[in-house]
Amino acid sequence: MLVLGGCSTDSTDSEDSAGDAASASDPTAIVSPDVVEERLAAGATAIDVRTPEEVAAGALPGAITIDVQSADFDARVAELDPEASYVVYCRSGNRSAAAIERMVDLGFTDLVNGGGYDDLVAAGVGS
Repeated sequence: MLVLGGCSTDSTDSEDSAGDAASASDPTAIVSPDVVEERLAAGATAIDVRTPEEVAAGALPGAITIDVQSADFDARVAELDPEASYVVYCRSGNRSAAAIERMVDLGFTDLVNGGGYDDLVAAGVGS
């Protein structure tokens, strides 16, 4: 059984550390916006898995957009380097978790769940 939590920007350092450790063992676990910022600064590529309509309202700078609900999601992801580092996000973290599970099945290994776009923007990620 997979249990997914919601996005939250209120956390303590110990919670951040626990969340970071969880992401190492479970790439579908949502990491803190600070971890997202660090990963992007280190060269990770952001992947926005929301619908085109959602993306039209805004996306992180430089993000690749691949709708996880589209029929060609697996084919489009297969064009990416499976050994590169990726931060996957959506609206709340649920679709990004599903996308990460599919990407792991395709051989991707360096993935984190950035959670929800609005929470990332509110935390200053990408600004």
